[in-house]
Amino acid sequence: MSEYVVEMKDIQKSFGSVKAVKNGFFTAKKGEIHSLIGENGAGKSTMMKLLFGMYPIDEGEILINGNNTDKLTPKIAIDHGIGMVHQEFMLVGELTVLENIILGFEPQKGLKIDFDAAKKEVKKYIEQYHMDIQLEKKVNQISVGEAQRVEIIKTLMRGAEIIILDEPTAVLTPQEAQHLFKILMNLKKDHKTIVFISHKLNEVMNISDRISVMRQGQYIDTVEKGNTSPLELTKLMIGREVFLNIDKTYSKAGKTVLEVEDVWIPSQKETSKIRGMSFHVNEGEIVGVAGIDGNGQSELVEAIIGLREVEKGSIKLSGKNIANKKTRAIRKSGLSVIPEDRNTQGLNREMSIADNLAAVEMDRVPYSKGFMIRQEAIVQNAKEKVEAFDIRPDDYNLPTSSLSGGNAQKVVVAREVSMDNKLLIAAQPTRGVDIGAIESIRNSLEKAKKEGTAVLLVSAELEEIISLSDRIIVIHEGKITGEMPADEANENNLGLLMMGGTHE
Repeated sequence: MSEYVVEMKDIQKSFGSVKAVKNGFFTAKKGEIHSLIGENGAGKSTMMKLLFGMYPIDEGEILINGNNTDKLTPKIAIDHGIGMVHQEFMLVGELTVLENIILGFEPQKGLKIDFDAAKKEVKKYIEQYHMDIQLEKKVNQISVGEAQRVEIIKTLMRGAEIIILDEPTAVLTPQEAQHLFKILMNLKKDHKTIVFISHKLNEVMNISDRISVMRQGQYIDTVEKGNTSPLELTKLMIGREVFLNIDKTYSKAGKTVLEVEDVWIPSQKETSKIRGMSFHVNEGEIVGVAGIDGNGQSELVEAIIGLREVEKGSIKLSGKNIANKKTRAIRKSGLSVIPEDRNTQGLNREMSIADNLAAVEMDRVPYSKGFMIRQEAIVQNAKEKVEAFDIRPDDYNLPTSSLSGGNAQKVVVAREVSMDNKLLIAAQPTRGVDIGAIESIRNSLEKAKKEGTAVLLVSAELEEIISLSDRIIVIHEGKITGEMPADEANENNLGLLMMGGTHE
């Protein structure tokens, strides 16, 4: 009998002309945490969607508990004890947590749903694996971390022995990620098999037993955690060494570009209302905004770029008050934006890469003349940016919906940092992207700073904030709890401020 509960051999999968997986190989043992890593577009999510039956394989072999399964569907995968928690949660916001967990598998009492029996069953999993969820709340009222725990319980309720987690920490705070890791270790103790898809090497080294690496659709190697290092994994993933520590330049900042004065900004959540915030960003400096997600970062960015009302106070861009102005007018005043959600705010996913790269300036020279769009200028711009920012694949006629997360983010970054504007807002610029794209994006922000742009960096990654920023402000529940030079910052003093503490 095989030692593996999952075996995937010689897997091939194409989507049209794009070969997503060329020679996929993966195995998993009972009761292990096996990480599958690689750049965005490496094929790791596709491999696991094939295992879950979301796509049919073109060629190859999948064995579950030694049994060949040539025609997998999600239902057949669930029947074989496989569950998958997707990066985009599959929950209904208007239903309660309990209703979401039992949806499609409702216990019956006569002609009615037996909610008491359902609650009793769900509570077993909550207690056994130390999960903290509120069954009566609607999903749209809970945190991202709690929503993820709901998804995990859903898979367990359906009998999952093999649980696939696709980039599970991409949307979590450091505290929520640590909570997730404790849950995974409890699942492992109960002999569940965990497949952990990630590109965060510190997390992979923390949680894994074995690690498999994919690059450009191909299987590269499988290693024991104790026999490798982040540097070795990076080389396997990228094919070269990657340097995330930016060679930061320190130069005297110029005149003030962004000035936020006593700003009050509304929010549906009490903890995210901005209350009397003041700060500034100068030419040629990066000011980092640190804080736990949901403490007003999104509201602040939306107000600066014209997507949220300012109740009181002023937001000045080069001395001109832009509070409550239209986004189009603010952009023309010298604003570039890398939004925190590239799919809904940064890209038109149905448009081509070329059109997205020129989208913000499509009505200006050289992309248009009078009422005529100059396609040759759009194409030339795309050729230059695809090469300069290493956007893959390099077919700029493809829709951005066909790109991996990291390459889609590169399209947004390439467009925004190339506009030569006075102010660049970078909101979660590396969220959910791979290590190679992180390196590229961080270098782009540093380059913008060197060229005199004022950069406001909002990130949940403290290492990123410390590495890139010249100054750091910390916000908690809509207020600034502290400000310091980046070279005085560390995870301890920033973490204290993020929880509402003070320098003292």
